[in-house]
Amino acid sequence: MWIIIDGREKQNKSLERIIHSIQMGQESLGGDDLTELRAAYTQKIHEELPATATPEWPICRDHCFARVVLDNLFQDQWYSHVSGRPAFEQLSPDELREAIELADRMLEKGKPAVEELNDNSLRWRGELQ
Repeated sequence: MWIIIDGREKQNKSLERIIHSIQMGQESLGGDDLTELRAAYTQKIHEELPATATPEWPICRDHCFARVVLDNLFQDQWYSHVSGRPAFEQLSPDELREAIELADRMLEKGKPAVEELNDNSLRWRGELQ
C-alpha cells in the first residue's frame, strides 16, 4: 500500500500489515467475529480521525489517536494492560466496542472531546499536572 506524504509516495508497511490481519477473518475464543470490529477501529483511528482533525485540535496523527483511545479505554497507560502488538489486535470484543465508542465521541464532539481525552491520557502518563 502506498500513501502520499509531503507530495511523495511512500510505502506504508504497518498499514498493509493491519489491513492483512483484518482481512484474515479472526474470531475470539467466545466465537465473536473480530474482523468488523477491528476494521471499524482501524478506519476511525487511521483514517477518519486524522482526516477530521483541525489545526485547533491538540493531536492530529493516527498514533496519537490510538494512544488517547487506548489510554482512556484502560484509564491508564495502555501498554500496562496489553501485552502484544499491535495493541488493538489484543483487545476483547467488548474492549474494541468501547474503543470505537471513544473514537466516535471524538468524531462527533470534536475539539472538546479530543482535548478532554488527550488530557486524561497525558495525566496518566505523568505529562500533565
